[in-house]
Amino acid sequence: MEQRYPPLKGLTLVIGAILLSFGNFIVVLDTTITNVAIPTISGDLGVSTTQGTWVITTYAVAEAITVPLTGWLGKQFGEVRVFLFCVSGFLIFSTLCGFANSLEFLIVFRIFQGLTAGPLIPLSATLLLSIFPKEKSHSAMAIWGMMTVIAPIFGPILGGYISDNWHWSWIFFINIFFCIILIFGTFIILKDRETKITKNRIDYIGLFLLVIFVTAFQIMLDKGRELDWFESNYITICAIISFLSFVLFIIWEITEENPIIDLSVVKSKNWTISTLILCFVFCVFFGNVLISPLWLQKLMGYTATWSGLAVAPIGILAVITSPIIGKLIPKIDTRIFVISGIIIIAFSFYMRALLNIDATFASVAIPTFVLGAGIPACMITLTSLGISELKPEQITSGSGLQNFLRIMSMAIGSSLSQTYWEHMTKLNRVELLNMESYNEKIQLLQNEIDISSQAAYQYFSNMIENQAVMLATNDFYANSTILILLFGIFAIFLRPLHNKKSVKNQV
Repeated sequence: MEQRYPPLKGLTLVIGAILLSFGNFIVVLDTTITNVAIPTISGDLGVSTTQGTWVITTYAVAEAITVPLTGWLGKQFGEVRVFLFCVSGFLIFSTLCGFANSLEFLIVFRIFQGLTAGPLIPLSATLLLSIFPKEKSHSAMAIWGMMTVIAPIFGPILGGYISDNWHWSWIFFINIFFCIILIFGTFIILKDRETKITKNRIDYIGLFLLVIFVTAFQIMLDKGRELDWFESNYITICAIISFLSFVLFIIWEITEENPIIDLSVVKSKNWTISTLILCFVFCVFFGNVLISPLWLQKLMGYTATWSGLAVAPIGILAVITSPIIGKLIPKIDTRIFVISGIIIIAFSFYMRALLNIDATFASVAIPTFVLGAGIPACMITLTSLGISELKPEQITSGSGLQNFLRIMSMAIGSSLSQTYWEHMTKLNRVELLNMESYNEKIQLLQNEIDISSQAAYQYFSNMIENQAVMLATNDFYANSTILILLFGIFAIFLRPLHNKKSVKNQV
């Protein structure tokens, strides 16, 4: 891809890289930081936790809608202009979220916050690539990928700490300072680097079908576990609507002259395979991000803050390995990085599958530390592979669509992982109860420590529940280990970036 403008140099390049990658960081951070605080927010606003989850759902729906529209928005108004507009909007609506004094107002502001957040993810990557020299584009993606990996880790930590020590509004107020710096810094560095504007008519039908599909699908995922999935007519209707609107959307976009989403990127073998693997990795990874704190708080007695600290070590190796991977990608067969990353992730999950209820903080943190080397190897390499064969005019659209599918995969992983975990907890509890009769043990316990029959029964009930939760957690990580290894096989079908043909088209 020919550079639209000369690459930046020296200190200006460093500052630009930090700013643009941080634009991605604050959006991904906001996706996870709110999850931990939902019980606190719900209690403060006087609503149930179930009602409070709409704060997450509405943001996710709004963000998922605008992410794939980024390519079209960039062509219509200019990528730099859209980026600055979205950062400004994110700042305004984050502030309004912090000041919201009712659930209704908070949900409305979260919708607009999500709408402005969506385009920041792919635009931060595209603009980051535009300021780097072509031969260092992999380093740019390494910086961007590192932010995508560590942001979901810092989210629960900050969310837990703020919930335990401050008012929940600071979950949103912390965006103010960073957004102001991002706005002024980006304007100064990129004000003379606006992209070419190409006006096309708006694909209203495609936009309408996309909104219907994403909304119905996200509601189905978020409320399915609560309403027992397809036992609920509400969930069944959402599933039917999302399926039909998705099929119609694909048909319409393929035949539309000026589609709102460029689906032609699917013709690229590297884009399709890398996106497929990337989506599955993030589906499993985000399931881990969700299950791990729940297990630590429900069974191990960790506070929200300490459960966040237990999973924080992933950021150590992620920060160390990301720039190394960025430099080595053009020199080594990229399939080696992907396969190695898959193996490291699988090994980390296998270590977690062996834990028990006596696990120490170190035994929890070490597998997470190892995971930090696997995720960047997959994330950065697959992202670079995804755009390696795209035409210049397809880069933004391809990045936007890939990030859209990644976000949807994270939502699927979050919902299905928690459903599976809760189902296996119940199943394991039943199996443990059926294994033997506890009457004699209960009687023995009563005789030894002189407690009531009810207290003895409660003791054994709690013991069985704890073991059931632990076994369900082991089951999740054991199955994740097998599945991610199986899915990693697709990596052998990728075209390596150091191949001459790939390098020729490389950004």
